[in-house]
Amino acid sequence: MTGWGLNATQILAIAIFVATYVAIAIGRMPGLRVDRAGAALIGAALMVGCGVLPLEDAYRAIDLDTITLLLGMMIVVANLRLSGFFRMVAGWAVGKAHHPALLLAAVVVTTGVLSAFLVNDAICLVMTPIVITLTRALDRNPVPYLIAVALASNVGSTATITGNPQNMIIGNLSGISYGAFTAALVPVAALGLIVTILLVLLLNPREYFARQRLPTVSIPAHFHSWLALKSALISLAMIVLFFLGQPVAKVAICAAALLLLTRRIEPRKVYGDIDGQLLLMFAGLFVVVRGLEHAVLTKEILAEAAHFDLGNVAALTGVTAVLSNLVSNVPAVLVLKPFVEQLQDPQRAWLIVAMASTLAGNFTLLGSVANLIVAERAAKEGIAIDFWTYFKIGAPLTVATLAIGLHMLS
Repeated sequence: MTGWGLNATQILAIAIFVATYVAIAIGRMPGLRVDRAGAALIGAALMVGCGVLPLEDAYRAIDLDTITLLLGMMIVVANLRLSGFFRMVAGWAVGKAHHPALLLAAVVVTTGVLSAFLVNDAICLVMTPIVITLTRALDRNPVPYLIAVALASNVGSTATITGNPQNMIIGNLSGISYGAFTAALVPVAALGLIVTILLVLLLNPREYFARQRLPTVSIPAHFHSWLALKSALISLAMIVLFFLGQPVAKVAICAAALLLLTRRIEPRKVYGDIDGQLLLMFAGLFVVVRGLEHAVLTKEILAEAAHFDLGNVAALTGVTAVLSNLVSNVPAVLVLKPFVEQLQDPQRAWLIVAMASTLAGNFTLLGSVANLIVAERAAKEGIAIDFWTYFKIGAPLTVATLAIGLHMLS
C-alpha cells in the first residue's frame, strides 16, 4: 500500500482511466494519430493486459444490448435515408412555410421529432444538406437555420431511449421502459424545442423579423417509393413495439434484418452508414470503466462519494452537465454509472442524467457529435459556423433547457 492507501494495481487502473478520458476529451492522443475510438480500445487493452481486469470480466463488461440497439438503429436509419424518406418528409414540412420564422419552426420541429426516435447524429447528416439546399434556393442566410438543426437534434433526442447513444446506454443500465422514459422526458423536449425556436428568432432579428413572404420552392427528392414505404412501415412497427414493452435491442436488430431483405439497395451502401468507430469506442469505454470499478471503486469509496449528495437533482444535473462538456456525454454517462447505482432512487437519477447529458451538448459547438456533423457538413459547402456565433445561442439555450428539465424532474 502507498501513503495514499492505494496499491500498484489501483494506481495503474486510475492512470489508464485518466489517460483514456483525457484522450477522449481532446479527441486524440498527443503526438500520435489515435482518435477517440482508438484511445478507448487502447485503454481497454491496457486494463486487461496490465492485470487490472480479467479478460472474462472485460467480455462481460461490454453491454451487448446497447451495441445491438445502436447497430440496429444505424441500419434502420440508413434504409430510411437511402430510400429518400427523410428528404420527402423534410421537403413537405418546410414547403409549407412561407415566412422565415415559420421556416425556422418547420426546421426545428422536423429535426426534433425525427431525432427523438431515430438517433440525432444520423438526422443531422440528413437535415444539414436539405437546409443548405433550401436556404440557398430562398436566398436566406443558412447559418441560423443550420445552428437550429444542431440545437433541435440535441433537444429532441432527449425524449426517448433511441434519441441518442447516451440514452441507449441509460435505457439498458436503468431498466426503465421505453414508455416510462418517454413519458418523463417528452415534456422537457417539447418545451425545449419551443425555447429553441424563440431564442434563435430573438438572437437573429434581421433574418426573422421581416414581413416578406417566401416563395414556394421544392427540394429535389429522389426516392424509391416502395423502399420508402417499406422502411417507414417497419420503422413505425418498431417504435410501436418499443412502446409495447418489447426489448428494444431485439426489436431494433430484427427491424434492421427485415430491411436488409431487399433487391433495391446494395448492402455496402447500408454498411457505409454504420459508424464502426462509435461502436468500437462504446466497447472500449465499457471495459475501461469496468476496470476502474473493479480495482478502485470499492464499497467504502462509493460510500464516501455519497457525501457529494448526487441524489440532489440540482447537484446531479450540474455534475452531469459539466462532465459532459469536459469528456463528452457518452463517457460522462459511463463514469457516473457506479455512483448513480448507489443512489436511493437510481431510476429517477438516470432520467436526470439522460436529460442533463443530452441538453448540455448544446453549450458549445464542440459539445456534441451532432453539432460537429452540422459544422463539418456546412464547411464542405463553404458555410462557416464559428464558435462564438454558435455559443451566443447554444449557451443560453443550454441554461434555459437545463432549468426546464430541473424543474420538471424535481
